[in-house]
Amino acid sequence: MTAAPGPLQRWLLAARPRTLPAATVPVVVGVALIRPESINWGNSVLCFLVALALQIGTNYANDYSDGVRGTDEVRVGPFRLTASKLVAAKTVRNAAFLWFFFACVAGLWLTTRTTWWLIPIGVTAVAAGWFYTGGPRPYGYYGFGELFVFVYFGMVATVGTAYVQHLTIPSRAWWLGVATGFMACALLEANNLRDVHGDRASGKKTLAARMDRQRAPWLYAGCIAGVLVGMVGAGHFVVGIVAILVYVPAVRLAFSDKNGRDLLPMLKYSARAQLQLGALVALLLIIRVGV
Repeated sequence: MTAAPGPLQRWLLAARPRTLPAATVPVVVGVALIRPESINWGNSVLCFLVALALQIGTNYANDYSDGVRGTDEVRVGPFRLTASKLVAAKTVRNAAFLWFFFACVAGLWLTTRTTWWLIPIGVTAVAAGWFYTGGPRPYGYYGFGELFVFVYFGMVATVGTAYVQHLTIPSRAWWLGVATGFMACALLEANNLRDVHGDRASGKKTLAARMDRQRAPWLYAGCIAGVLVGMVGAGHFVVGIVAILVYVPAVRLAFSDKNGRDLLPMLKYSARAQLQLGALVALLLIIRVGV
């Protein structure tokens, strides 16, 4: 029997570190769109804090909501605070609210330095994070999770970060937002593909659960194709080809006959690929090489 994680480790595990590239990579790419001598570092740090706090808050909110609904009782994914009964559900919920509060504070500070039009975007981002699995009709249970991830951890994070530098949007930001959005969706599909059987049993109708284990891998492959399209549109053709290559281990696992816990490495492969591609794109943008 595996020993229960310690008090600090359980919170770190429930924050789901392997999902955090979804928050950090688009911010780094958005900053890299600006010439190094023109980067507004204060606004960049605030964007990073907002994105990271939103991601962690959403992860804790997901832990709480799935836990109280009983969805995680049949899940084989990473450690969950609520389902494990090691932490009271109310405490997990309050932790989610606390991280959302941090995101709001950093976001409000950012608006005072840029434009107040960021407030409604921030409000919808927090609401989307909570109602993904929370509330009476969580949209994540009806197959709309990919839309939330693509919009907020792709387009908004990348384009928004570039915009708050000098209140203008570089043309390539939109295409790179598409690329980072599909990278984030790939992370989500790695989770959902692993949990297909458990989600179907508990009534959680993600897109992967709707398509079943045999057809759902094409969702993951579609996300990788989206990354390629975004990179090519941004003028980074070679990076698009590299994207196909770095995602090969995850794609092979997706199309294998493995299920449940045996698919856990997909999340690691997806997170690693996103970090590698984000670093490569950022480097090329910084040195002003278009490939």
